[in-house]
Amino acid sequence: MESFNPNRHLKEQFVSNLTGSSKLEIFFLITNLSILVLVRRCIGFNWISNGYPKKDDNVSAGGKSFKAYVAVLLIDYLCIAVPYILYLTVLAEWTYWSTILMLLLLFYLKTFDRNRSSFLQEGGVESIREDITSYRVSMMLVTCFSILAVDFKIFPRRYAKTETYGTGLMDLGVGAFVVANALVSRQARGIANMTLSTGLRSTSPLIILGFTRLVSTSSVNYQVHVGEYGVHWNFFFTLAAVAILTLIVNVHPKYCGILGLLILIGYQALLLCGLNLYLLSEERKSDIFSQNKEGIFSIFGYWGMYLIGVRIGSYAFFGVTADAMLKTKTWTRTRVWVLCLFFWSLTLLLDWYVEATSRRMCNMAYVSLILAINLQVLAIVMMFDCVPGCKSSALEEAFSRNMLASFLLANVLTGLVNLSIDTLSASTISALAILFVYAFILCFVVGIANFFGMVLKFW
Repeated sequence: MESFNPNRHLKEQFVSNLTGSSKLEIFFLITNLSILVLVRRCIGFNWISNGYPKKDDNVSAGGKSFKAYVAVLLIDYLCIAVPYILYLTVLAEWTYWSTILMLLLLFYLKTFDRNRSSFLQEGGVESIREDITSYRVSMMLVTCFSILAVDFKIFPRRYAKTETYGTGLMDLGVGAFVVANALVSRQARGIANMTLSTGLRSTSPLIILGFTRLVSTSSVNYQVHVGEYGVHWNFFFTLAAVAILTLIVNVHPKYCGILGLLILIGYQALLLCGLNLYLLSEERKSDIFSQNKEGIFSIFGYWGMYLIGVRIGSYAFFGVTADAMLKTKTWTRTRVWVLCLFFWSLTLLLDWYVEATSRRMCNMAYVSLILAINLQVLAIVMMFDCVPGCKSSALEEAFSRNMLASFLLANVLTGLVNLSIDTLSASTISALAILFVYAFILCFVVGIANFFGMVLKFW
C-alpha cells in the first residue's frame, strides 16, 4: 500500500538537528509582529461587537451587515496575516530594518492624524481587555502560520524548533499557549475554582484530542519529530497534565508564584544533577515512560510556568476582590514593562550561568524566556493606544473567542497541505501562494464562525 506521506523521513530530517537563532533577533521579530497590531488599529475601519463597521469612533448607520463584516475581515487579513507571513519567510533577512521601518510607520500614522490624541491614553477595563486580546491573538497567529511555513524552504531553519539547546521562534509555541491561558485563567481572575470532578470532566476533551492526534498521525504516516515530546506524547497531553495538576494542587493566586518557583527550582536542580543528559540522550527503552521522557518530565516546567503566569495575571490585571476588577491602564502598563525587563534579564542570567535555554526540557531559562516574550508582546500593545476607544479588530475578536478551536483548524489544514503536496520541492512563489491561501481560509473560517456566534469551548 502506498504511503500517504512518502517523504516523511525527509520532512523529519528537515526540522531536525537545528540550533535556533539569537535572542536579539527573536526580540526584534516579536517586536515587529506586535507593531502590526498597532498599525492595524491606526488604519481604522474596525468592527464593533454589535455589528457596525466603524472608522475610529464614528459609527455608520445601518444594521448588522455580513458583507461589511467580510470587508473588515479582509482588511484585517491584508494588514495582519499577510505581513506576518512575509516577515516569517522572505523578509526574514531584514528583520532589524523591518522593525525600524514599522516603528517609523507607526509614529507617522499617529503623528499626522489630527483626529487622534496623544499616545498615552488612560484606558479603562475595556481597553485593557482589548490589549490582552491583541496579545493572545498575536501569539496564536505566529504559531498557526509557523506550523505550516516551517515545512517550506522559505522559512528560515533558525526559526524552527531547536534540537537540544537554543532559541527558535517555533520554540515559543506551546509555552506561549500556556502563559496566554494562565494570565486570564479562572485562578488569575479570582473566580472560585472548579471541583476536582468538574475539572477532570472539562479537561477530558484535551485528553481526547491528544489521543486523536496520536491515532491520526500514525494512521497516515505523518511526520513527527520524536525529540520534541517523545514517541506518543503531544501538545494536548501537556495541556491536560498541567490542568490536572493545577486542579489537584489548588492554591490561592497569591501563592501560585511561590509554588511555581519552587517547582522550577526543584526541577532545574534535577536537570543539573544528570536528568538533562537522560532527557537529551537518543537511547529509549521499550516502556511508555522512556518512550515519552521529554513530554513527561517537561510537564514540571510547564506547570511552574503556568502557576507563575497565574500570579502575574492576578497581580498585573485583576484585583483581589470577588468581582476581579481590572486595574487602571497606567498601573498595569508600568508593571507589565517592569516584569518584561525583569524576565528578559533573568533569562540572560540563567542562560549564561545556570543552563542554556532548552524547550525540549522546559528548563528555567526557557520558562523565563517564554514569560519575557509574552510580556513583551503585551507591553508593546499596551504602550500606544493609537485609536482611543477603538475595539479590537474583527480578526482578533474571532480568534480570541475560539483560541483552541482555531489552533485545531490550523493543524488540520497543515496536515492536509502536507499530505497533498511535496512542501520541500515548492518554489518561493508557490510556497507563498499556499501560505496566503492557508491563512485566508483559516482567518475567514474563524471570522465567519464568530460572526454567527459559534464558540467552541473545551473547559
